[in-house]
Amino acid sequence: MLDYMRWTTDNVRRSFLDFFRGKGHEIVPSASLIPKGDPTLLFTNAGMVPFKDYFLGLRTPSWSRVADCQKCLRISGKHNDLEAVGRDTYHHTFFEMLGNWSFGDYYKTEAIAWHWELITKVWDVDPKLLYATVYKDDHEAEAIWRKMEVLPNDRIMRFDKENFWQMGETGPCGPDSEVHIDRGDRACDAKAHAGVKCAVNTEGCERFIELANLVFIQYNRDESGKLTPLPKKHVDTGTGLERVASVLQGLEQGRLLGNYDIDVFRQIIVKPESSLTFFQRTQMGWLSLEELVMSVGVRTAYGQSSECDIAYRAIADHARAICFLIAEGLTPSNNGPAYVLRRLIRRAALHGNKLKLSAGFLSRVCKSTIEAMAEGYPELRGQGGATEKRIIEEVQAEENGFDAQLKIGLELIKQKLLEVRREGKRLFPGDFAFRLHDTNGLPLDLTQAVLRDQGFEVDLEEFDRLMDEQRDRSRASRKESIAGPEIQVSGRLQSRFVGYDRAEADSEVTDTFRGDLSPDTTDELTRLLVRETPFYPEGGGQIGDRGVIEAAGGGALFEVTETRKSNEAIVHIGRLLRGDAREFAAGARVHLKIDRNRRRAAMLNHSATHVLHYALREVFGDGVHQAGSLVAPEKLRFDFNYTGKIADADLQTIEEEVNARIRENAEVLSEEMAYDDAIKAGALAFFGDKYGDRVRVLRIGDFSVELCGGTHVARTGEIGVFRLDSESGIAAGVRRIEALTGQGAVESIRAHERILDEIGNQLRAKDALALERLQRLLAREKELERKIRELEKKLLAGPSESAGADGDQVRQVNGIKLVTRKLDGVDPSAMREMADRLRQKHGSAVIALGSDLGEKVALLVAVTPDLANRVKAGEIVKQIAPIVGGSGGGRPDLAQAGGRDASRLAQALDQVANLLG
Repeated sequence: MLDYMRWTTDNVRRSFLDFFRGKGHEIVPSASLIPKGDPTLLFTNAGMVPFKDYFLGLRTPSWSRVADCQKCLRISGKHNDLEAVGRDTYHHTFFEMLGNWSFGDYYKTEAIAWHWELITKVWDVDPKLLYATVYKDDHEAEAIWRKMEVLPNDRIMRFDKENFWQMGETGPCGPDSEVHIDRGDRACDAKAHAGVKCAVNTEGCERFIELANLVFIQYNRDESGKLTPLPKKHVDTGTGLERVASVLQGLEQGRLLGNYDIDVFRQIIVKPESSLTFFQRTQMGWLSLEELVMSVGVRTAYGQSSECDIAYRAIADHARAICFLIAEGLTPSNNGPAYVLRRLIRRAALHGNKLKLSAGFLSRVCKSTIEAMAEGYPELRGQGGATEKRIIEEVQAEENGFDAQLKIGLELIKQKLLEVRREGKRLFPGDFAFRLHDTNGLPLDLTQAVLRDQGFEVDLEEFDRLMDEQRDRSRASRKESIAGPEIQVSGRLQSRFVGYDRAEADSEVTDTFRGDLSPDTTDELTRLLVRETPFYPEGGGQIGDRGVIEAAGGGALFEVTETRKSNEAIVHIGRLLRGDAREFAAGARVHLKIDRNRRRAAMLNHSATHVLHYALREVFGDGVHQAGSLVAPEKLRFDFNYTGKIADADLQTIEEEVNARIRENAEVLSEEMAYDDAIKAGALAFFGDKYGDRVRVLRIGDFSVELCGGTHVARTGEIGVFRLDSESGIAAGVRRIEALTGQGAVESIRAHERILDEIGNQLRAKDALALERLQRLLAREKELERKIRELEKKLLAGPSESAGADGDQVRQVNGIKLVTRKLDGVDPSAMREMADRLRQKHGSAVIALGSDLGEKVALLVAVTPDLANRVKAGEIVKQIAPIVGGSGGGRPDLAQAGGRDASRLAQALDQVANLLG
């Protein structure tokens, strides 16, 4: 049973982080799947991505050693595993990468010794199964392995390119040492590498697989290929969670497992090992993928057909990626990461079509995915289940919209293939594939997947030519793209922020974007850059300022709706409200004015986040640190590391402590100093934020010192009041607090008072009397619900052994107990519940139920497990359904059908006895 498995995926993840926490590592939460501030990557595709700037020397880490479990997605660019997913047992799009990192702290000796301890002592892997590999010239790493005396010399092996890692063609790189495990002869596919001895790093061999990769970053490679030693040496390790879980669970169960056999995927793909009935799981909205397949009459369970297994695995993999991408805020569309999300949903829909599943199945699989993974990632459910609800709704909308397109596309492909075969061609026309993509919304990779099963390939040369022509037309229709998530501005352009103590400023335009400043393009002006600006650019969690920029003559006015930073420039994004865009040409004098009220509200919230951070550390200890934030005029959001739900009493204490510091009216001061001096002075630096050599230090009273470039109040009393709005978990070990300050908090309090007053009016009572009356009503409702449930049970149970038309007909047929019952107005879901009760009641029996639903008829046949080899429910239903003018099917143990002729319902039920005889 999964519940009693020692090495569940959650336990493996937890054991890794606990182990390295014990080795002095700061445990940091997973970064987003969508890298922030890195236009070179569409997704976080490796564990090192969040730490890349540390290796490049662009940022200074807050801790010298950290550990994490990073969510990764490999589906685009150089690392793209999409086509391999499902075709083997180990490729994924979404996966989790365990990692421990040293930024100029420990090095090879500790990294090697600790991973050996983790694998052999914590995870209990037999050393006799393990091998170590090192780079061919890394004598130091080899000597460390030999000195440890944990492996014989012939199992410490040297390799060339297999044991040298580099970030790219240039940049940080270094040798690595890997730990491999021998999974035995049963894991060896001799056909995959015929004539080649099976060994570590043998291509195509799954007998020896990597358990850990320890990279020693000690060089920088330049464009000529020259390696120069780095001033500091780093450790970068990667351990695939799914792979380790498959090994440990396989050892625990004494059998060979692939990644898709581990507990997480078992819960998604195969029947859950749960005490809940099929009916109960159906009512809750989640069913395993195998149950969904069986419920539509398809008999191919997982593990019975290699082609169907590909579809099973691909759907389960894609469901994980889909859930996490939507949880991060994506909505399926045709641009960037959101288009990848759309492709994943559509690829899963195509695989579902192979399993004869119709639109709607994927949202059920996503529900099961959330059920399987929410313990490690509570953000999949979100506050009050809001995120889970959004995931299901987005998937339902996309797969329902694509269902008709898929059916049309598959029919068009089928017809075109007949034509291609008649002409004796081996390539599918690229122009037709392009039309499917452009008109029918069928991405190229889906068309290729369909054709691959038919032994055909797309003429990619023709397809690519047509795609290039379309892109050229698109570029010609618009000279420059509208501002996107990332704004790139030349490094030569600089802006100076002067808004810490000013809401207005005069300045000079240095550049404009969109439009050539001719009269016919004046409405295209969307971005302005100036030398000095009071507009705060989005950063450090605080959103950018809004306001207006007026030309010196007063004729032209530009509305700023967003302010962003790009390199050293501050970009004002918006639109021309009036006048001529030529008045904003480079060199023009302008007057800038921010929205004071909006800035003021943001300042209250930003200062409050610092006071909140102090209060959290005061209540939970100095181990608490910020993991993210949002500072907007209407609210603040603060993420921090904490395991488990926060008690209501602690939340009350936190709110009271923040308000106490606000009433203290502590002074808020800021000063600029060297980064190292700031850290020595005790300033808190946030992991993941970028800091230069010079930093701004914010001091609040005698209780808070942090690095911060945002705008703040002069004294805490200006915040007015702090009201905690909500608290929730958003990731493993990460909690989120949302709160209101100032007028927003006052309005929130008033709104709650109005609600309480209205409740009192409805109950015709006030305050304590209203609460007392509400409690009595709830108790009465609970008692009524109990009575209703008892009545429902009695109704479902019916007469026990009667022979009447409305009761159970119980008879022995060919040594088998047959129980039939004719019902009126009982829907199929209730019939399934009734069948479960009757199977439990009779122990060994075939149950046949028929219900008159007015214009329709429902049939159900259920078989107890002991009779499964003798009687197939699906076969019986197929033969009795035509009697009532219908059809149906299902699993061997449970099958259903529908029909139209209620007058022949009794005849259909009587026919079951004939079939058993």
